[in-house]
Amino acid sequence: MTIPQLAKARIQAGVWEGVLVNANASGAPPDLQVTHLSQKIDGVTVAPHPDQADAFLVKVPIPAEVLTDGVQTFLITETASGEVLNSFSIVTGQPLETDIRAEVDLLREELDMLKRAFRRHCTETS
Repeated sequence: MTIPQLAKARIQAGVWEGVLVNANASGAPPDLQVTHLSQKIDGVTVAPHPDQADAFLVKVPIPAEVLTDGVQTFLITETASGEVLNSFSIVTGQPLETDIRAEVDLLREELDMLKRAFRRHCTETS
């Protein structure tokens, strides 16, 4: 039995899109379920991919009512097996002080500042 692979393609106009391959041998679209905080998200579609044989295009509408400050995580599971195929997160509201991306950006800026100061020191002392 092959394990289905679901890869994110993009988020466009409030809809998460992905490509599902190795779904099943029958060629029928698999039954997927998307949840947010254990609540089912309606409107998920699974259709044959227009450009890729043996693949399916998965579309998940992101309801505006679930978007609140903080990180919102959505789980995409195969209904029959309960296996999590993928997940995606959306960060909204004020930037989180503990957000690792903000910390990395700050570290990069500080490193650039130190490199400039070190280079200036090297040219002044030589």
